[in-house]
Amino acid sequence: MRHVQFALPWAFALAFLCAPLVASASGSARSSGLPEADVTIGEVIRDIEQHRTEDALKRIDALLLRHPNFRLAHLIRGDLLLARARPLSAFGASPDAPAEKLSDLREEAIARLKAYRNKPPSNYVPRYLLQMEPDQKFAVVVDTQRSRLYIYQNDNGRPRFVADYYIAHGKLGAEKTREGDKRTPVGVYHVTANLPRQKLSDFYGSGAFPINYPNEWDRQQGRNGHGIWLHGTPSDTYSRPPRASDGCVVLTNQDLDALSGYLQIGLTPVIISNTIEWLSLDDWASERAALNREIEAWRRDWESRDVDRYLAHYSRAFRNNEGDYAQWAQQKRLVAAGKSWIKVDLSKLSVFRNPGKEDMIVVTFEQDYRSNNLSNTLKKRQYWVKEGGRWKIIYEGFA
Repeated sequence: MRHVQFALPWAFALAFLCAPLVASASGSARSSGLPEADVTIGEVIRDIEQHRTEDALKRIDALLLRHPNFRLAHLIRGDLLLARARPLSAFGASPDAPAEKLSDLREEAIARLKAYRNKPPSNYVPRYLLQMEPDQKFAVVVDTQRSRLYIYQNDNGRPRFVADYYIAHGKLGAEKTREGDKRTPVGVYHVTANLPRQKLSDFYGSGAFPINYPNEWDRQQGRNGHGIWLHGTPSDTYSRPPRASDGCVVLTNQDLDALSGYLQIGLTPVIISNTIEWLSLDDWASERAALNREIEAWRRDWESRDVDRYLAHYSRAFRNNEGDYAQWAQQKRLVAAGKSWIKVDLSKLSVFRNPGKEDMIVVTFEQDYRSNNLSNTLKKRQYWVKEGGRWKIIYEGFA
């Protein structure tokens, strides 16, 4: 086989940027779940580093047969062909290519190569998935900095990695605050609908899954906007650059089709973060247990009918749709005065750490309330924040 001399800085420039995600004591890493495009791009870079450029070209040609609209693969193929005539030291060496387009494709190449070379260790999980309710079969976690979407299965309460996919997000990054800011929101959301291809323009590809941005906390913070979806790409496009949407999370059509099999409308959490925090399973279990103790203490103190003990679980900055802490406290004291007994049971409990700047958790549950003069069953959601080293409820309302 003829080996073409290819200047190594081309591949090294990409590999150099791929620092490890987290250190693992065992050194073991997840070895499966990557889509074929990421695996192929990673193998091509490896072939180039080892001077096997003809093997790299064969891999790229095979990939393009399956995905003829994959622009990044076309760019790499062009570089490989140019390398037969002269050494290349830059990624995307075609003199006629627009600089902006090349920059976008370089960013996509780096994002895909990071996913291939630096996988989260198998004994680490995203910090946010503290507890999924039994009916939630899967959870989605998005890392905007790495342009990656991860799927975790609810394995008897423990999150177990299933797959991950390359994604594009907002043109101006994350932390959406207002309509039209071209940013992707950060927070805990849920899938609210399934919009099939037939009801959408070609721009959204094979379909779309809206999420509930703005959520309760977003609205309390004055954040606005709408139409944040997980969706696909136009029929003439395989993938988009990492920062290419007006705020949505965009996957290839092939990956969106795969993702759709894991999504439950109204149930599946979609947690979007600037960058994922990873915990060892031991630390995850410890943090989960501590938070469940806090929730149980709140439930028990409510049953006690000791209003001061109950209200001690609420932040003085508490606010919901009816008013502030003072109004909440007054209402609870009036209600408690008419109670001779209270029984509260919680079921379908989920606990997710909010990935935003606040030290916050989002708690959702079905509440079965019984007392001497009232009984009801409600689905509720609370937001808890850390104040003075103790967790306090800062928002509570219907879910």
